[in-house]
Amino acid sequence: MLRVTTVLSFLALASSASAKDTLPQKFSLQGGTLVYDTERKTEDEPAEITEQDIGRLQEILKKNPEISELQLNSIGGSVYAGEEMAGLVLEHGLDTSVDGACISACVDVFLAGSRRRMTIGSKIGFHQRNWPAVAVHKYYRSERKAQRWATPFEFGSWIYVDTQREIHDHLSYMVARGVDPGFAIETLRTDPDGEWYPSRLRLIAAGVLREVRQGQTR
Repeated sequence: MLRVTTVLSFLALASSASAKDTLPQKFSLQGGTLVYDTERKTEDEPAEITEQDIGRLQEILKKNPEISELQLNSIGGSVYAGEEMAGLVLEHGLDTSVDGACISACVDVFLAGSRRRMTIGSKIGFHQRNWPAVAVHKYYRSERKAQRWATPFEFGSWIYVDTQREIHDHLSYMVARGVDPGFAIETLRTDPDGEWYPSRLRLIAAGVLREVRQGQTR
């Protein structure tokens, strides 16, 4: 009986180790902390937040209920993916931290954390969102019939309205996550090709960094 128990324990440990070894390259487990590092170079995809990472994060969290924190290092990527991953962080009640950099779409994921921290030497960067001309053209060609855009000017009018709605939703999300409204507006001042890196003290004062879980008091 002892031998059988020992063998079963060994197999369970091997299975657990194997599961961790097969994590997607951007992810790694360190105890109860899941590390998401898009700066790890991969041959098959760009070093940024991608839509494929949504399902990967969802699957990892489902299989590893002991995870309590998501550690981030990313220069950003897909806005949609960042928003969806932020939803998963909220759903699982995770804390978040930055070890390295968290820029653009990564900030959405970070702000979903209940407790939000940043290691010494790390940075959090903000800039305006961007929709490259090539992507705009591709979207117009694929959607113009369904949306009944007779001319590119009608598409331009739709973009104008949709952009305002997107900015409103993004600012509302930041404020709902405890970020000072004035600071949230200030994050829109920097062009998409630049970054604004507020100091740690500014991030604390604005409610971006938060040592206490939301709803708790010291």
